[in-house]
This record gives sequence, C-alpha cells and structure tokens, in this order.
Amino acid sequence: MRASPAHCWTILSLTPCEAEELQRHKRCKILRYHRFRLTYEKPILNLFLVQPHLELNPRASLMSIPSISEVTTQQSILENRKILIVDDEEPIRRLLGYLLEPHGYQVTLAGEAREARQRMEDGYYAMVLCDVNMPGESGMDLVRHILTQYPNTAVIMITGLDSPVLANAALDMGAFGYIIKPFEANEVLINVANALRRRKLEIENAMHRENLEEVVRTRTIALQQALEWLERSEKELRLSREETIQRLAIAAEYRDSSTAQHIQRMSHYCELLARRYGLSPDRCDLIRTASPMHDIGKIGTPDHVLLKPGKFTPEEFKVITQHTEIGYRILAGSDSDLLKVAALIAWTHHERYDGTGYPRGIKGNEIPLEGRITAIADNFDALTTQRVYKPAYDFDHAKELMLKERGKHFDPDLLDIFFDSMADIKRIFDQFADPSWLSSSRHRAITQDQGEAV
Repeated sequence: MRASPAHCWTILSLTPCEAEELQRHKRCKILRYHRFRLTYEKPILNLFLVQPHLELNPRASLMSIPSISEVTTQQSILENRKILIVDDEEPIRRLLGYLLEPHGYQVTLAGEAREARQRMEDGYYAMVLCDVNMPGESGMDLVRHILTQYPNTAVIMITGLDSPVLANAALDMGAFGYIIKPFEANEVLINVANALRRRKLEIENAMHRENLEEVVRTRTIALQQALEWLERSEKELRLSREETIQRLAIAAEYRDSSTAQHIQRMSHYCELLARRYGLSPDRCDLIRTASPMHDIGKIGTPDHVLLKPGKFTPEEFKVITQHTEIGYRILAGSDSDLLKVAALIAWTHHERYDGTGYPRGIKGNEIPLEGRITAIADNFDALTTQRVYKPAYDFDHAKELMLKERGKHFDPDLLDIFFDSMADIKRIFDQFADPSWLSSSRHRAITQDQGEAV
C-alpha cells in the first residue's frame, strides 16, 4: 500500500533503548513493535513501526531491514519440515514415508527424476531423499540440478551400492549424507535430523552474514553522508570566513581609494609566490586568506593624511606608518592561526630587506617570510594600478623599478621567483582587473600586443 510522505511508516530493527532515544529527541514517532524469535539460539529481533517526522530524512538517518512479510518468509524457510522422497522402488518410498511422518515431517513421494523436478517446482522442500540408481535420469544428475537450483534444500543420497567413490562424489557435490540400503529406522531418522540441523545453521549463517553486510552498507552510507555534510559545512564556514575578511579589508582599503579587486589580486599574488617558493598547500592558502588584512590598520589613519595626493611631510609619514602597529594590535592575541598570520603580515609588510623599513627596522630573514612575500605582492599591485598619487605602470616598468630594489627593499630570492612567474601574474591581473581598467584603451592595446606576441 502506498502512503503519502506524511504517513510513511518504516520498519526498523532497533533495541528498545535506541527506539526510546529516537522518540526522546522527537526524530520519529514509534507506533508499536513486534517481537520475533527466528530460532531459539538467536536473540529476539525487535521490529519497530516508525513514522519519521517530516523534517527527518529517513534515507540518511534510518536503517532499512526486510519487511514483516520477508521476515515471515525467512522464518518459514528455517522451520520448513517438508521432505521429498525420490526412489523408483515404491516399497522403499512408502517405507521412508512411514518412518518420517510420525516425527512431524511432511512427506511427498516421487518415483522418478522428472516427477521430482515437477514436485520441486510446485513446492519448496527442506530436504530431498534421493536414490542414486533410477531409470532415465540418474539420481546424481537430479541431485546436481537440485543443489544448483534450490541451494537451501538439503539432500541425502540413498543407494544399495556401498561404494566409497560414489559416496565421496555425492558428498563433494554437496549432499548432506549417504545412506546404504538396507537401512535401519534410527539411521534414517538421525541422518535426516542432522542434515536439517546443518541446513538450518547454514541458512542462519547466510542470513546473519547478509544482515551484517546490510548493516555495514547502511552505516557506510550514513558515514559518507555525515562526512559530506561536514565537508560542506566546513567549506561554507571557510567561504564565510574569507568573505568576512575580504569585506573588512575592503572597508579599510576603500579609505585610500583602493578597490575590492586589489584585495583579490594581491592575495593571489601572495599565494602564487608562496607556492612557487615551496610552502605547503595549507600554508599557501592561509597566506592567501590572511594577506587581505595587511592594511586593516588604515582605519585608524586620519583622512587628511591617508587621502593626500602628494608627498607626505615627515610628520604625516610618521602618522601613516602607524597603520602597521594599529593593524597588529587589532589582529594580535587570537588563538586562530589565520589571525596570527594576518597580524604578522600587517606588522611586517612595510619592513625592508636592508633594515630601513618600518615600524621596527628589522632586516633580512628577521622579517617573517609572510611579510616579505606580502611586500612584493602589495608593491607590485600598487605600481601596476592607478592610485590617487600616480598612474598605473605597465608590467615591464614595474618590474624594472622593483628590480632596482632587489636586496634593498625586497628579498632577492623571492623577487626572482616572483618575476619568473610572469605568465601566472598576468593571468591573475586579468582575472581580477578593475572594471575601469578593462574598458580602458591601454588595456585593449596591451591585450592586442599579447595576442600578436602569441
């Protein structure tokens, strides 16, 4: 019967504690449960009829098991006591039937292999007692067919020939026993009982194995879904964090007429240089994310100094240099690796390799690597874009100016690595170009020159 989603009931295999836990957290409504005992050796199976709440995803949260009808079928298979006796001698058939029926077995007789095949098609039998030598199709061929088509049916061979070779062949084929005529009543009853017990154990083991495989498969899917959810959450958190950082950085940069694209270009220049220098991918990504906050301290710089188009007086320059200390104080003191790196960059990206920079005048490798990387990226972007105090320089002119400061302002090794990556630098510059630059005649001329060069 098909039900609407709001009234979709699912049968679950749960312990009473698990069911109470689900209901206590209001994740589903437990209507009732049935208790089945498949065998006396196995623990009771609790089947709960569960209605998930509408906001609950049953596929992600609940384990599916066979329906009640399927469980009933499994139970009937285990408790089946129907036996098919196949022998071309009618007295033998009847004798075996008389021996077995008083012990609760349901007996069906067949005089040849063709009749036996028809009986097997008409009904399910737990066991077949089959004579080896019969007219027409032999008992061995019939047993081979039964074991192939009905693997849950036990087979015992009956023969008047005491042959170890024949017995081993039958057992190797999958027969559960081998009875030699003439036989004793107890011999037959013991062989039948042992064969059915073995059959029951094998079926139970197969069911248990299938159940375990289903549990593993279901829990694996649930684990994969949980990991995917965590990855999505982590990605969303990371993107949200980066966007917050960029917007804060843009707020500071807007005060001196920079653009959001400057933040993107400079941070990707930093990531490119860090990667070419050989830092780990995680460290490169950390530098890319942290570097946009390099000038966050400018929010503490007065407008009349920050927006001045000409050169600074000594007093004004002293004021402008304070943005590194302000930025460091804003970002320092956090346990976050991101903010630690951001604070270090804000504090050191105006230091010079020869020790003549600010705010502390440190030099060489005393300057943190992140500060030396950001100094190159920030200055290159400042030279190649228009500012209130200068026009935008082309790449060759910017490179020429910066190479003059090799070993003075900039780390010589990092600078060489940076300019060895000009193809990637141009790609980043075009990807995050300012809208006004994209529409300018100068950009069109450079693009045309690049196309002719290619």
